[in-house]
Amino acid sequence: MEHVAWGIIGPGTIAERFATELHASRTGRLTAVASRDASRAEEFGERFGDGTAPVRGYGSVAELLADPDVDAVYIATPHTEHVRLVIEAAEAGKHIVSEKPLSVNRAGAMLAIEAARRAGVYLAEAFMYRFHPQTAKLVELVSSGAIGDVQHIEASFAFAADLPADHRLMNPELAGGGILDVGGYPVSISRLIAGAAVGAPFADPTEVTGNGTIGSTGVDEWASASLVFPSGITAHVTSGVRLQDDNRVVVTGSTGQIIVSDPWLPSVEDGSTIEVRTISGTESIHIPGAPQYAIQADAVATFADAGQAPQMRWADSLGNLATLDRWREAIGLEYPFESIDTDIPTGSGRPLAVRAGLPMPTGRIAGIDHDISRLIMGVDNQQTLSHASAMFDDFFERGGNAFDTAWLYGDGLQEQLLGRWLANRGLRDDVVVIGKGAHTPFCDPESISRQLFESLDRLGTDHLDLYLMHRDNVEVPVGEFVDVLNEHAEAGRIRAFGGSNWTIDRFEEANAYAAANGKRGFAALSNHFGLARALDVPWAGCVEVTDPTSRAWLEETKTPLLPWSSQARGFFTGRAEPEDLSDPDLVRCYYSDDNFERLARARQLGSELGVAPTAIALAYVLAQDFPTFALIGPRSIEETCSSTDALSLKLTPEQVAWLDLRV
Repeated sequence: MEHVAWGIIGPGTIAERFATELHASRTGRLTAVASRDASRAEEFGERFGDGTAPVRGYGSVAELLADPDVDAVYIATPHTEHVRLVIEAAEAGKHIVSEKPLSVNRAGAMLAIEAARRAGVYLAEAFMYRFHPQTAKLVELVSSGAIGDVQHIEASFAFAADLPADHRLMNPELAGGGILDVGGYPVSISRLIAGAAVGAPFADPTEVTGNGTIGSTGVDEWASASLVFPSGITAHVTSGVRLQDDNRVVVTGSTGQIIVSDPWLPSVEDGSTIEVRTISGTESIHIPGAPQYAIQADAVATFADAGQAPQMRWADSLGNLATLDRWREAIGLEYPFESIDTDIPTGSGRPLAVRAGLPMPTGRIAGIDHDISRLIMGVDNQQTLSHASAMFDDFFERGGNAFDTAWLYGDGLQEQLLGRWLANRGLRDDVVVIGKGAHTPFCDPESISRQLFESLDRLGTDHLDLYLMHRDNVEVPVGEFVDVLNEHAEAGRIRAFGGSNWTIDRFEEANAYAAANGKRGFAALSNHFGLARALDVPWAGCVEVTDPTSRAWLEETKTPLLPWSSQARGFFTGRAEPEDLSDPDLVRCYYSDDNFERLARARQLGSELGVAPTAIALAYVLAQDFPTFALIGPRSIEETCSSTDALSLKLTPEQVAWLDLRV
C-alpha cells in the first residue's frame, strides 16, 4: 500500500499523540474520526487534519467502519472495548492498530487475532516503542553480545496520578490499574530482550511471581513481578498508577550493562541515548529523534499483505497477555467481569451463530436425537471462564456442537465452566454434552450415580446426551453397570451411554447382557485410536484399538468410536524425532520405526496438500470405514484452527491405507 487513509476510534489523549505524529507518516493521513459525540469527533478532525481535505466526524463507530475511504483504524478506547471493536473493524475489511492491551486477557486476544486472520487484514497491538529505532538498536546490542551473556533485566513503567475514583484507571469494570495500562511495557521489553539473547523474536517466561497493592476501588495501584525465562535469564518489572518509578530499562550481562533511560517515549525532537557500560568504559549511543507513532502507522502499508509486522507479531501479543494474566493472578487481581459467576458476552457482543461455508461434518449416535459434529471439543484444560468462553464460542461458530468433559476434570471446575457457558449462551438444546464418570478407584454402580448427580448439578442441566464410563472394573459383573445405566436412562438423566477404555470383549459382554434382558446397550466406545500405532498407553487402565484386529471389529460392527489422543499426544506436531528422547511418555507410547514412517508419510502428504501433518493425522481418523467422532483438546484458537484444517481433506481409501503402511 502506498497510501493509507486512517480513521480514529476514540478521540482521547493517546489518539491525539497518534494523530499528531501521523503528519510525519510517509503513507498515512487522517480521514475520519468516530466518537459517541459527533461534534467532538468533528472538532478533533479539525485540529489534527493535514488541511488537504476535511476530516469526517462520525457519531458512531458503525458509520466510520462503513466509510469506503477508510483503509485502517486506530482504536484508542478503554481496554474493555478493544476486542469487540477489532472484530467489527476486521469484519468491515479495515486494517487495525489497537491500543494496548489488545484485550484484558489472553482469551480475548485470541478472538481478536482470529477475526483479523479470518478477514485477511493487518492487526497490531500499539506498542509503539517496538517500532522506534532505539528498540532496534537495543536488540542489536543484545544479539551481538555487547555485554556478554544476558543475565538479568530491570524494566519499569509507573507514574503517580491523582485520579478520582470514577476514572477509568481506577475502575475495575473498565480493567483499570497499572498492570494492564503500563505493565505491558516492561513485560514486553523483557520478553523481547530475553528472546534476542537467544536469537529469537521474543521469549515467554516459565515462572511468574508477583506482589502488588490493590486499592480501595479494586485495581492494582502498584505491582511488581519477577520473571524467569527458559534460558535462565531473570527479569524484574514494575508498574503503577499511584507511585512514580524511574521508567527505564537496565540489561545486565556477564561483561556489562545496557541502560535505556527513556525506553517508552523518547523525544521526537532531541532523540535519546543508550548507554553501554563495560570494563572497557562507557559508550553513549545517540539515537536520533523519530516519530514512533508514524513509523507504527507506516508498518501497515508495508506489512498489510502479511497481516502482522515483525516488530509486533500476533504470537508476541498473545505471549505478553499470558504473562500479564499470570501477574494479575499472582497478586489476586480478577476483574468482576471475569468471575465464573458472570455472564461474559461474546467477543463481538452478538449472539453466537455458525459461520457459513465451514466444512464441519456431522454424524449420529443411537439414542441421541441430534446431529453431532465429528470433532468434539475436550473440556479438560480451560482454567478461567474467559478462556473457556473464547474457546467454546470459536468452536461453536465453526459448527462444533459436541463437548466432552468428566466429573474428575479439574476437580469439577471444567464442568462448572462448561455449564456456565451453556447458561450464558442459552445453547443447552443446541449442543451435545458428553459426560464421564466411574473413574478409578470409584468405578462401581454406586459411584456412577453419585458422580452423575454431581455432574448434572455442576453443569446446570437435567441430562447428559452421552454418558461414558471412563474406566471399567472387571471385578464388577458387567450386568450391574448395564442395570444402573439403564436406570438413569429411563429417568431421563442420560440419553445414551457407553464405555471409555473398555476392552472389546467387555463391551460385547455388556451388550449381550442388555439384549438378553431387554435393556439398552452401550451406544459408543471411546478408546485410543489414531494414525500412530500405540505401543503402550499413557495412563494405567487405558485401552487402545489401533491394532488390526480391533479395527476389523469396528469396521464390521460400525460401532461409533470417540477416539482420544487421535493426534498421538503431539507425535505429529514436530516434537517427535528419533534422537529426541526428552518426553519419556511419547517415547514409550509411540517411538517405533513404523510410526516414524507413518510420520514421514503424513509430512509428505501434508506437503502435497498444503496442510500440517497434524491435519493429516486427524483426517485419517475421520476417514475410517466406521463412524468416528474425534476428541480434540486445543488450548488456543490457533490449535483449533490446525484441527479444523483436517475437515477440508477427503482422504481416499488408498491414501488411508498408504498412511497406515498397509500398502
